[in-house]
Amino acid sequence: MTDADKVFQSYGRSCNSPSFYEDFYSNFMGKSPEIRAMFTNTDMTSQRSLLRGGIMWLVMHARGMSDTKIRALGESHSRSKMNINPMFYGMWLDALVDTLEKHDPDFSQELEQSWRNALRPSIEMIQSMY
Repeated sequence: MTDADKVFQSYGRSCNSPSFYEDFYSNFMGKSPEIRAMFTNTDMTSQRSLLRGGIMWLVMHARGMSDTKIRALGESHSRSKMNINPMFYGMWLDALVDTLEKHDPDFSQELEQSWRNALRPSIEMIQSMY
């Protein structure tokens, strides 16, 4: 089974948990005051819905889907739009891994590495579009 297949299954196990996305944002905002500040005036219900789709796009890109959605994320998060500094993506991925560890009963160090390997190309593409 490929890293992308393992990640797809892990995400399926995790995102069914009602508090998965809330826990993610608690983890992510806990990484830095600057991250917390970016969400000050954000409708978090809508944001959690956007996150659900965004993670799925990253997973599907790892499984071979075209990069159209990833490029759209890169454009929307670029300096000229939301101005999301590329340094925050490592913290984003760390927060995701922390959340997966809590919500995926099959989580392991090997699965963490699969997540990091599978999402790296998409995240690097988004960062490169800053």
